[in-house]
Amino acid sequence: MISGKTTLIAHLGYPTESFRAPMIYNPYFEKHGIDAVVMPMGVKAEDYPDVFRSLFRLTNIRGALITMPHKITTISLLDEVSTTAKVAGSCNAVLRRSDGSLLGDMFDGAGFVRGVMRKGQKLTGAKVLVVGSGGVGSAIAASLAAAGISAIGLFDNHSTAAEALGSRLREHYPQLQVTTGSNDPADYDIVVNATPLGMKGDDPLPMDVSRITPGTFVGEVVMKQEITPFLRSAQDKGCPIQVGTDMLFEQIPAYLEFFGFRSTTPEELRAVAQITY
Repeated sequence: MISGKTTLIAHLGYPTESFRAPMIYNPYFEKHGIDAVVMPMGVKAEDYPDVFRSLFRLTNIRGALITMPHKITTISLLDEVSTTAKVAGSCNAVLRRSDGSLLGDMFDGAGFVRGVMRKGQKLTGAKVLVVGSGGVGSAIAASLAAAGISAIGLFDNHSTAAEALGSRLREHYPQLQVTTGSNDPADYDIVVNATPLGMKGDDPLPMDVSRITPGTFVGEVVMKQEITPFLRSAQDKGCPIQVGTDMLFEQIPAYLEFFGFRSTTPEELRAVAQITY
């Protein structure tokens, strides 16, 4: 039940029909008696800056979840931005602090990294290939850098996107070895598909799986199906894998901590969520 004491978390994007977060957060809040609600709010790009500023004048708003097409625009509307969001070049969470200032962070990559670490994969000193330098790939690369990897390879069909991400990584993590321009997965400890390839049945694989060394940890961001053709091919080579939905359920505990709520586990969130994949 929403009351006059309910804390509001806005979920900002457009269109809202595909939003999944409310069906995960709100059952969790209800289970634990947390008087808060995640509310979908559809805002078109041309209206977003004005709506965003007005929204954070509300007295009962704690923060916001930000999704497409507003993740990049949000950066310019904040008082402070985390290093991860700066490297990613986008923001998917905003916290209004006690003094009214707005802090932005990015948790897409945190979800991926938490999942990898939960599975026992070592990140400190690891060599990682991230194929796809868009919003999700940039966020994953930023969080991997923060986790202490030693080297990262970046590839995108739009080479300027990979080069720009590489430049931001070098600026904020000067000790990190950054290379761009190749999606050859040979000799990496971890390889990641951060592209939409796998959404359609006739999509090509994002990289040459025959070049992946057996035992390499293979991650995926596509959520349309649990085991994509890319992951199936990696499994056939004896590689441990991480499915796309792991990134979603692993990042929500990080969001909860950011907003000052009690944290939880991906397992509990999967149990209470009122959605299926």
